[in-house]
Amino acid sequence: MRYNTVFFKLNIGKQMSSISLVKLCIMGVIAYSSLSCNSADSNMSQAEAIPLFSTENRTEEVVVISTLYGDMIVRLYDATPEHKSNFLKLTKEGFYDSTTFHRVIEGFMIQGGDPNSKDDNLRNDGQGGPGYTLPAEIVRGYIHKKGALAAARMGNETNPNMRSSGSQFYIVHGRERTERDIDQLMAQANNTIEQGLITAFVDAPENTEIKQRIEQSMMDGNQGAVREILEEIKPLATKDFEPIVYTPEQREIYLNEGGVPYLDGSYTVFGEVIQGLAVVDSIAQAKKSYADRPVEDIPMILRVQTMTLAPDGSIIEQ
Repeated sequence: MRYNTVFFKLNIGKQMSSISLVKLCIMGVIAYSSLSCNSADSNMSQAEAIPLFSTENRTEEVVVISTLYGDMIVRLYDATPEHKSNFLKLTKEGFYDSTTFHRVIEGFMIQGGDPNSKDDNLRNDGQGGPGYTLPAEIVRGYIHKKGALAAARMGNETNPNMRSSGSQFYIVHGRERTERDIDQLMAQANNTIEQGLITAFVDAPENTEIKQRIEQSMMDGNQGAVREILEEIKPLATKDFEPIVYTPEQREIYLNEGGVPYLDGSYTVFGEVIQGLAVVDSIAQAKKSYADRPVEDIPMILRVQTMTLAPDGSIIEQ
């Protein structure tokens, strides 16, 4: 099973056969509904922002990712403790050493952390890991800006709880966005989250009867009945869902620094590159072959280093 960042959008040909008719119907209903919805009220604020970092200078462990193109220094978020501790543990154990960035897409992201990338079999890249997954730690306000460090995962069809790969990660490359882009991609992110919530609700054992009603209506060709059922259960499935609404500061980041807004809310962002963004650019622009794999391997060596950092991430002492 392959851990990807965009599990459906980039692999639609391979995934279609495994996506149930019910899931496709849910996607269609949510997409249709979104056409008649206005963008979220810009006066609404993103949920109370959790500070990315301490408001004072602090000495802490960071991860240095060394590549042929130079070093990237990554700072990890305290509000995603399981991902932070796991990334530090694997780094200290040497797990990542000689793995490669096996999937790179300019304007999107660079992905690595798969032990399978050490071998000569290109077709098993993206399928490996340490033998476990991590619970999602999706924190409102941690966005997919350029340089964001996030966990790859399996798609919602087989992973409705959005658990992360135990080792595979990606670093956002992205591109600068327009105001219109941001509004459209924010709506897309919210639709994706809603689809996942409704799918999980329908697939829950206690809702077997609802799933059977949907399947029967689809077999009868009664799309109207399917729509009515989904509209009926949507408030129950999404009762705790608060749509993503970007703050002015976050919009400014996407406008000027770039990123991938449509992944927000669906993947765990657990850190960011504080030095070495040019390395991300270089890796993203590498010549590629099969499955977005670089023609020439881009191996990495990771090490933990203690540094004193300012609140903005600038390095005071290393």
